[in-house]
Amino acid sequence: MSPNPQEHEQPLLVEEKQQETAYDSSEKIVVVGIDEEGSNWGQVPPFSWKKLWLFTGPGFLMSIAFLDPGNLEGDLQAGAIAGYSLLWLLMWATAMGLLIQLLSARLGVATGKHLAELCREEYPTWARMVLWVMAEVALIGSDIQEVIGSAIAIRILSNGLVPLWAGVVITALDCFIFLFLENYGVRSLEAFFAVLIGIMALAFAWMFGEAKPSGKELLVGILIPKLSSRTIQQAVGVVGCLIMPHNVFLHSALVQSRQVDHRNKGRVQEALNYYSIESTLALIVSFVINIFVTTVFAKGFYGSELASSIGLVNAGQYLQETYGGGLFPILYIWGIGLLAAGQSSTITGTYAGQFIMGGFLNLRLKKWIRALITRSFAIIPTMIVALIFDTSEASLDVLNEWLNVLQSVQIPFALIPLLCLVSKEEIMGTFRIGAVLKVTIPRSFSIST
Repeated sequence: MSPNPQEHEQPLLVEEKQQETAYDSSEKIVVVGIDEEGSNWGQVPPFSWKKLWLFTGPGFLMSIAFLDPGNLEGDLQAGAIAGYSLLWLLMWATAMGLLIQLLSARLGVATGKHLAELCREEYPTWARMVLWVMAEVALIGSDIQEVIGSAIAIRILSNGLVPLWAGVVITALDCFIFLFLENYGVRSLEAFFAVLIGIMALAFAWMFGEAKPSGKELLVGILIPKLSSRTIQQAVGVVGCLIMPHNVFLHSALVQSRQVDHRNKGRVQEALNYYSIESTLALIVSFVINIFVTTVFAKGFYGSELASSIGLVNAGQYLQETYGGGLFPILYIWGIGLLAAGQSSTITGTYAGQFIMGGFLNLRLKKWIRALITRSFAIIPTMIVALIFDTSEASLDVLNEWLNVLQSVQIPFALIPLLCLVSKEEIMGTFRIGAVLKVTIPRSFSIST
């Protein structure tokens, strides 16, 4: 289909009367049966595997934030320094993350708007700008880890021929992959991420099989809470790298990629049911992958002299020295998994950045301009980091560790607006949450951190 000739005459800033939206109506997926005639108001249609398949996608894109290089950094350091003792926290942080993401999806489905849009509409200018700046700071901190992680993976897979700064440049070009895939529709983008998640699962499962961690210690670590003063920083990092502020904004926008009749209570509840199922499945997969990474490093490095010095930069080499080559060198298995994690998370970061900027500022920019601006926000500070820390592996690992802590500090700036908005009857109608849930989540989060 040839492009519209008038499109070339449009300015970069698209001047329309409509407000900024996550997806245009032409981009949304029509779910089979979603617009059936004759359904009663408030009646939820029976479960359908075909509908579940059509609703599947946003949750797996959201789950990428639970598998980015920052998470791998937190996993390997938790395993090396704390052994199996923080697996219970990993499980409960994932469960808490799931609850927060379900509330984010609930907000997006029930209102037809994402969190950044609602913040712009509901809060005064000063509060809106503070929330926007904090969201951008959190996104930049996360993106630094993701881009650096990809650059490290490229250096591993190239046998050190590609320096860190060059890997950053290569990774920066992923926004063009994002734009290319967007032209083929939402499902193509979701399929691409599914492949990357599959690569991560296979790579880290292979490592798990090579390392053969203790099943008994794994179960004890999951079921019995244990925390010491020596592992506080790793514990905070685990929570911070799992519950990421920009992901709360992202998920509330992703769920709008399906057409839902917001006037029909039954259809809204149906969408929420399917999104709850697919989000839960996605985070179960992410939890298993995080378990693979944590236990591999717990088995190989806990209690050793290397435990305190291991990080994302030198992890591959230490794995190779500890577990050997095998059928396929574990160094390259690690590099492949890390590259898949880095590439997938940087692209979703670009996606989240567009929604955050467009929602808070109501900018109707063309997609390539928004992607370029969003990518520049992260790439410029990341390039500075790469040039400064290229020859200092220990400093880079310390930086990554503190960036995980930064995510923990930034969480309230996304969580508080989410809870306030999703509990307002004038915004959510009958889908608002109750006072008990509104109070329980912040308290649970404060206890976990």
